[in-house]
Amino acid sequence: MKSSFLIAASAIAATMTAGAPVSAQVATGEMGALTPDQQQFFGLYKELIETNTTQSSGSCTQAAQQIADRLTAAGMAPENVTVFTVPEHPEDGGVVAVYPGTSSTEEPMLLLGHIDVVEAKRSDWERDPFKLVEENGYYYARGAVDDKAMSAIWADTLVRFAEAGYKPKRTVKMALTCGEETDTAFNGAQYLANEKRDWIDAAFALNEGGGGRTDGKGHLMVQTIQVGEKIYQDYKLVATNPGGHSSQPVPNNAIYEMAGALERIGSYDFPAEFNDTTRAFFQKSAAMRKDETGAAMKALVNDLGDEDAMAIVNKDKALHSMLRTTCVATTIEGGHAVNALPQRVEANVNCRIFPGHTPEEVKEQLAKLVDDPNITITLAREDKPLAKSPPLDPALIGPMETLAAKYFPGVPVLPSMSTGATDGLYMSAVGIPTYGVPSVWGDPDGNGVHGLNERVEVKALYTARDYLYDLVKTLAG
Repeated sequence: MKSSFLIAASAIAATMTAGAPVSAQVATGEMGALTPDQQQFFGLYKELIETNTTQSSGSCTQAAQQIADRLTAAGMAPENVTVFTVPEHPEDGGVVAVYPGTSSTEEPMLLLGHIDVVEAKRSDWERDPFKLVEENGYYYARGAVDDKAMSAIWADTLVRFAEAGYKPKRTVKMALTCGEETDTAFNGAQYLANEKRDWIDAAFALNEGGGGRTDGKGHLMVQTIQVGEKIYQDYKLVATNPGGHSSQPVPNNAIYEMAGALERIGSYDFPAEFNDTTRAFFQKSAAMRKDETGAAMKALVNDLGDEDAMAIVNKDKALHSMLRTTCVATTIEGGHAVNALPQRVEANVNCRIFPGHTPEEVKEQLAKLVDDPNITITLAREDKPLAKSPPLDPALIGPMETLAAKYFPGVPVLPSMSTGATDGLYMSAVGIPTYGVPSVWGDPDGNGVHGLNERVEVKALYTARDYLYDLVKTLAG
């Protein structure tokens, strides 16, 4: 469905220049031998990686049970660890764990992750995608980043809490679910939000969506905190026609009508706008850059109507998308015979809607652009909730930044709005503000996430483990 890691990396890339200050470059690279507790984490991570959790042939339920077994073996009470499934989707299960706090006034926090992965064909990969392989300072496997790295870290955090007998003030909940990567699959996060709200109810949630980016030359350049995301919505456009024999063409042709409609949509730019998160991103990014794009970003913060500055910023696809709703044609199908006039053409237009607007608003705008009574426009799905952007809460953002200064010294931390989508959508829709936290770093090529030979730098994984463990302890009190 998406890769938050790739989307974050794309946004981060827009902030970097060759002239970035040396003080903002933490060296990556080799790390020493694993300590005993790191070896324990590696065992959990490896088991999760090597359990196939693809939609086609895997089992999230098996992976969830393996994690549950580790939690109870560490000392968590069995009644606080639940593996859940629904009868219609027995292999799409997940695990919910509750680590009790001591305070009766502090609301719980939620650690959210997904354990399903994108499909991976062995014949396409250089290595077996479901065997964890270490080479040249990287771990290779499907899910090495998205999202088994964070899911393993969350589970490992509760294992460490239980083994140490740690007593936080705030109850810490964890939900590792299936269905995030396949839009039509049973989605565990949506199920929990709608059907088992009491299991995951919390004051806030920590999720994927943040992350770091290197310059590709061994230096970490930036970390991000995802504070909000766009609304994902597909629209189905249909043109119909009586058709006829292709030897006698007529002007009224469903293919031509659809082509004209899509061309009008493709040439339209939705109005630019800021919210608190994107304005902060532009402000901080502009201060980092020493090129014309940095100057243009600064100018837009002062005046969003600056056409010259907008023309420069719009050259970067990530920045262009961050400033507005975007709609793009993604599939088209039509005609029924090579020697007949087309009777039906159907196209999908995928929109990523800027927070604060609704799918119905965008549908109305598309109808105005198409301006053709022979083309109908409907929502391809009407069951998705609207993503709600969380606040830039200093009580949460502050500790994230403070600990980032410890683990990623000198590296700027930027708030960002994802132009894609995560399962945080379902949490925010029921009133649980959800943040994508700083985590593993990646390289400019995206590390093969959703593609071939997915990998994570070993040092990035263990540094993220330490950072996130401390973050959870800090926020739990």
